[in-house]
Amino acid sequence: MSHWLPVIIQTLVLLLSGAALFLSSWIVVPAPTMSLLPLGVGAPEVSPWLVVLNAIASLLVLVTIRRTPWQFLALAASLLALLLSVLPLLQMPATQQHLAVAMQDGLGNYRGNLPNRQQKGMREQPFVLADVFRGINPGESRYTSGIVFSNPDGVPLSMDLYRPPQVGNYPALIIIYAGAWRSGDPTQNADFSRYMAARGYSVFAIDYRHTPRYRFPAQLDDVRAALAFIHQHAAEYEADPERIAFVGRSAGGHLAMLAAYEPDALPVKAVVSYYGPVDLSGGYADPPRPDPIDTRAVLKTFMGGTPATMPDRYRLASPISYVRRSLPPTLLVHGSRDNLVQLKFIQQMHQRLRADGNISVLLEIPWAEHAFDAVFQGLSNQLALYHTERFLDWALR
Repeated sequence: MSHWLPVIIQTLVLLLSGAALFLSSWIVVPAPTMSLLPLGVGAPEVSPWLVVLNAIASLLVLVTIRRTPWQFLALAASLLALLLSVLPLLQMPATQQHLAVAMQDGLGNYRGNLPNRQQKGMREQPFVLADVFRGINPGESRYTSGIVFSNPDGVPLSMDLYRPPQVGNYPALIIIYAGAWRSGDPTQNADFSRYMAARGYSVFAIDYRHTPRYRFPAQLDDVRAALAFIHQHAAEYEADPERIAFVGRSAGGHLAMLAAYEPDALPVKAVVSYYGPVDLSGGYADPPRPDPIDTRAVLKTFMGGTPATMPDRYRLASPISYVRRSLPPTLLVHGSRDNLVQLKFIQQMHQRLRADGNISVLLEIPWAEHAFDAVFQGLSNQLALYHTERFLDWALR
């Protein structure tokens, strides 16, 4: 046994080195399938953990493996993995500066209009390395689930409500979840909802009907119904109907923009879209490569056909079609590595909004993938959270 112990240790170290390189590679390699997408999403967000893992692997290679080709190969793999894992941290200072400039450019001297920043408990820094390891405490809030707001086609739709600890009258956020219009529920991203409620918002996480049974515009109708319900019951749920904003992710971001931009929509004060599609025809004609979600299949299921067979329907379902003057201020948050909704379409949306005189802020996070904020304490979500809470405080003040 003692003869085999060094061999076993060296084998374990080699496996650790290989595993660390495999995990770190997803910081730069796009995920080709949905089953691998969580690695592409998560690796950049937990990269400080990978830095520690790769540093340990490198040291173990030096200590436990004799001077053989295996040692040099394992050491090269560990050092490469270490380099990959440190890339997001190396980009952090320039990214922080870029995002600050984008906020200033879009909102002007918005910092001077946030007098309650410390009172509300906003994050003091865009990024805190220690929070990656210890997590972000959402804070205290009151939670009510299962509030039925609509019953279309016999399908009961409900919302979850998060409120500050003390009874009051608060600005309201309507949260619309992701899921390619085909899955998901209001409990998604609950840490964000709790966090915002603890900082002075009544937060409504709403449900909507899914494909393939229900196609567009059923989902938009459900969002409209939720907004109308919240207006009608605002006093009961401690929400100020004059200070409402939409916050949506992916498919939810798409629905948030549509509900905010439509000419006959109930007015809202602002809209926040995390990686939401804006041009469905463009997304169908030019899907990402690789395309892990099969964009065209998702859109055909959602719309009931292709842009060639129903161009008007695709136009009506695309937020970019509704750009005109006097739209609510918009915050667009997107990862440069997003391999489901390509950044170039979001850039076009931002430019169109600005060209028509609207307030629009685009925050581009260079290492982030789609759904980056699934890791609440991750690098990207820390940046997004810092600026989102400031944007909302500015818009709903």
